[in-house]
Amino acid sequence: MSAFEQMEEDGTIWMNGEYVDWEDATVHVLSHAMHYGTGIFEGVRAYDTEEGTAIFRWEEHLDRFYNSAKPYDMEIDFTPEELTKATLEVIRRNDLESAYVRPLAYYGYDSLGVSPGDCPTDVTVAAWPWGAYLGDDALENGIEVKVSSWRKHASSQIPTNAKTTGLYVNSLLAGEEARRHGYTEAIVLNKEGNVAEGPGENIFLVRDGELYTPGLSESILDGITRDTVITLAEERGYEVHDNVSISRGELNTADELFFTGSAAEVTPIKQV
Repeated sequence: MSAFEQMEEDGTIWMNGEYVDWEDATVHVLSHAMHYGTGIFEGVRAYDTEEGTAIFRWEEHLDRFYNSAKPYDMEIDFTPEELTKATLEVIRRNDLESAYVRPLAYYGYDSLGVSPGDCPTDVTVAAWPWGAYLGDDALENGIEVKVSSWRKHASSQIPTNAKTTGLYVNSLLAGEEARRHGYTEAIVLNKEGNVAEGPGENIFLVRDGELYTPGLSESILDGITRDTVITLAEERGYEVHDNVSISRGELNTADELFFTGSAAEVTPIKQV
């Protein structure tokens, strides 16, 4: 039984201020976001700890959630405190000790056209159990990846630092291309041909005991797990270069490579 099948039996989702059964958390097929990709979201891990369930860097995720809405003039009618309360209650109602949490806001149902017009901003929070994002043995044994033929869009074309639903079509293309060729995941280059990130992950390179990761100007998401790794590495005395350009060739000469992300956590890359 999949995690979603399990949740369908008695799961709860928060939608626009109300708690609804999992199977009733639906949207109209003419909702604006269904046609134009106008939604923003976060993906957050909650972990089972000795002191109870803890949501990993929730405040930072919530800040990014609200910031992602700004370029699209999307007004979220719920305060951070209200979304925090809703999230904790969704975790409690679903009896989850560890979980993946997905806040989502999107332009809903009113009229169609590229401009959202008077479409409402609908807001939801879901949570469910989710294991290793890239496979059960990925965290332990690493993954094989392929450099994608698809390029990451530039921030001058669309905001790369907003977690927008429509943006992830680019990620889908890169990831599916890799999987068609037998690889677990992809590495995406930016328009200059430098390393950007994975479809849903930031990337780090290790060389001579020092860490390198593409800078924010390289068309990447300002990942919260990325920031955590940088902070922890520096606290332990490692030199971290977090504002650099990394060429494709450097992937093949690195001592180590790994992905970071809320879903992927810290996943080693064993072959490019």
